[in-house]
Amino acid sequence: MTNRFNLIDEPWIPVAGAGRVSLADIFSNPDLRTFGGTPVEKIALFKLVMAIAQAAQTPADEAAWQDLTAAGLAAQCREYLAAHHDAFFLYGDQPFLQMPTIKATALQAYGAVRPDVSTGNTTVLLETQIERPLSDAERAVLLVTQMGFALGGKKTDNSVVLSAGYRRKQNDKGKPSTGKPGPSVEFLGVLHSFIEGPSIQDTVLLNLMTDDGIARSQMFPGGVGVAPWEAMPTGEDCGVARRLVQSLMGRLVPLCRFCLLMDDGLHYSEGILHPGYKDGVTDPTSTALLTGKKPAVLWVDPQKRPWRSVTALLGFMNAGDAMFCRQVQIGMGRAVQGDNPIRLWSGGLRVSSNAGEQYVSGADDFVESDVTLPPNVNDDLGFQELKSEMEALDAVSRTVYASVSRYCAELKVDGKSRAAKASELYWQLCERHFEDLLNACYAGEKKAEALSSLHRIFTECALRSFDGFCPQDTARQLDAWAKARPKAPLFNREKARKGR
Repeated sequence: MTNRFNLIDEPWIPVAGAGRVSLADIFSNPDLRTFGGTPVEKIALFKLVMAIAQAAQTPADEAAWQDLTAAGLAAQCREYLAAHHDAFFLYGDQPFLQMPTIKATALQAYGAVRPDVSTGNTTVLLETQIERPLSDAERAVLLVTQMGFALGGKKTDNSVVLSAGYRRKQNDKGKPSTGKPGPSVEFLGVLHSFIEGPSIQDTVLLNLMTDDGIARSQMFPGGVGVAPWEAMPTGEDCGVARRLVQSLMGRLVPLCRFCLLMDDGLHYSEGILHPGYKDGVTDPTSTALLTGKKPAVLWVDPQKRPWRSVTALLGFMNAGDAMFCRQVQIGMGRAVQGDNPIRLWSGGLRVSSNAGEQYVSGADDFVESDVTLPPNVNDDLGFQELKSEMEALDAVSRTVYASVSRYCAELKVDGKSRAAKASELYWQLCERHFEDLLNACYAGEKKAEALSSLHRIFTECALRSFDGFCPQDTARQLDAWAKARPKAPLFNREKARKGR
């Protein structure tokens, strides 16, 4: 087969404000700021670029990392890509991250493995949900995304097994099983987070893991490992596959699906099965609780935007907090040493699951947020202040919900849906002022005055939300409105703590 469309040279990676660029551009142009595409595509591309950087240069420890610069690391990545140029052809005799031996599986349409596209008898609500032909660049992004973010379900053809004697693609009756979700999705959709720098090259440097850090994580006994494009597995449970499961490289590019791209679709089967959070292993970008009897992970929630979980994402700063995001800890610890703004990016895709089948339905959706943190974000007093303020905001949200429910009860109508929407509107209005709240919590002597002003703004957000869902057009409505409307003062932090 003819080798063509090399990912190092061809523009295929969506970048905000720059269109599509190549891998060579990523490590040559320091002005490229951040990845584009859907939140899931951004995470998958971030992980791929990090895998290239880890393969090019994994420092021994933080002291060795201090000797690196963004430009120097980018130069090493360019040298690495030049040395492995032939491994990055999307099509050919050894296509990038693909398994030609999986060709015996059923051919799936590209839309079948895209959660935002309607296929089969699924209802089409928006024009963007209609399946259309994909360019080579779009296929490349889809391929990289499937490596960790593939959804579980019957679309995965598990009738072909490449490792002799491998039984994990079969059910109890010996028939092909339903495909398991990718390790970056798991059951409901994992929320991923990392620290962004002023450019993609700065982001790569900030998030680069060290040999020492990988060992201390106790998740990857194989260390950084070997990039899969340097040595692709021959099956689901071959020696290479087992080493990938044990290494950081295998987590950055998990190969959870064995794919082969074709002109009219792709061959698609379950690939390497990675351990999940219940087994004590997570992506470094996920926020999880892995100690104790009941492991937990922070899921994507379209009704609770990621900024509302900022205290959980920064929980490593407080020894009493259980949730922990390793990638945020690494990136932020380095970012606070510089003079640049500290940006916390979070995102993912919420999915539903039913009998092993994963899909996007109802309120499921992509979510993402990009929060600029204050330079002194590692100050413990400021962090404790932020926790208290977030608890108070949550208490006011419950007040809005209860007040709208009481209004509906006075009118003898069902108020559950209306109360939930009012609470959601409250959070949307508060989001516009969240970075002001962040800065106020870390403002030192000016903190009290700044927070007092914000409390008035957030109170107005609560009253606007209540008024928006509680009409007062008739005398009966006006009477219910007067009885149920929240009463000042709404912000009582002691009460918020007790109501947790």
